[in-house]
Amino acid sequence: MRLAALRQKNGLILHDADSLSDACATHQLSSPVHPLSAALFEAAYWRTRGLVVGEAPGRGSSLFLKARDDEQWVLRPYQRGGLIAKLSQQRYVWLGAERTRAFREMRLTAALYEQGLPVPRPVACCVTRFGLTYEAALLTVRIPGARALASLLTNEEADEALLKRVGAMIKRFHQAGLDHVDLNARNILMDEAGKPWLIDLDRCRLRPPGKWQARNLQRLERSVAKFAPGQEKRLMAPLYSGYADAE
Repeated sequence: MRLAALRQKNGLILHDADSLSDACATHQLSSPVHPLSAALFEAAYWRTRGLVVGEAPGRGSSLFLKARDDEQWVLRPYQRGGLIAKLSQQRYVWLGAERTRAFREMRLTAALYEQGLPVPRPVACCVTRFGLTYEAALLTVRIPGARALASLLTNEEADEALLKRVGAMIKRFHQAGLDHVDLNARNILMDEAGKPWLIDLDRCRLRPPGKWQARNLQRLERSVAKFAPGQEKRLMAPLYSGYADAE
């Protein structure tokens, strides 16, 4: 994966140059008729063309997009939560492009994807600057037929084998050093083949082994308790087993 940056007016786009353009067309990315532009990161662009095929729950209201005949994308705007959202829901303090949440998540996701870890392939991110603040959005490839672990817990479809696979997957990410600060049942997806995937790496980072690994699992257990009240111990037991058994 070869990440390249593109400047457009007051915006910056970081994209996978290998998948979105060929070498001879790279210099044309600033063209207003080129498919890669800041408009791609706005919901209105896709809605007016009838290319929104679904929407995910959550604070950011991620949209599922028909990007190509054989591929869908996920558009996720960065939005704040908590009390600070009452002051500014989408704006963040500008400290340089490489310190924006979008650039950091794009680069981290690309690095993990290159290692063969189960994360969605990153497509591009866009940062739009407004003086001392910025707004941002991220595009990734949608995993076909994927369902959140949360929905499987709610419908009692998460069996022991599935939960062991989830535990083994988390162990792989921990071995790679990923501290997922929001490891919850909505950020773990199961595809049609029963393979688990990890999504939403906003604010996550790579770290040496430490207590953060246990904190990740504790956060997930609290999430499981939310979607399957009273069942968290039973459900987490095979997950912990899969985590412990993974090499």
